[in-house]
Amino acid sequence: MDLNALMRKYADQINGQFMEYDPLHSIIIVPVSGGRAQTVLGHIRRSELYNRNIIAFNSKVCNFSNDIDLKSLMEQTAFFNYCRFIIFEDHLQVEAVAALDTVSEEAIKEMVQEVANLADQYELKLTGVDVN
Repeated sequence: MDLNALMRKYADQINGQFMEYDPLHSIIIVPVSGGRAQTVLGHIRRSELYNRNIIAFNSKVCNFSNDIDLKSLMEQTAFFNYCRFIIFEDHLQVEAVAALDTVSEEAIKEMVQEVANLADQYELKLTGVDVN
């Protein structure tokens, strides 16, 4: 799968912006509601646990702090199609992951859009501002 070609194509379809990083990493700026945009990073990496390549999409929500109600966030993930919350490099993020060899192009588009929408929604909910 050519991640950059797929992300470029999707950015064109949604009037977003695409930035190529390298063959395994790309960035798409996804338009979301209210005239805002959310940055989504796509990357392919090896899952040592399952010994296969996976594709992952991440977007920052906000800096992590101990006053964030993690139990509430975990409960909310039950309503998501693809996403989960993670903490990476001291940031709360939304992430969607799939096996590279079985994921469809349509599912990838849905994953990118869900990551962007949820990151934007929770960013506003937790911080009250549009940061990322």
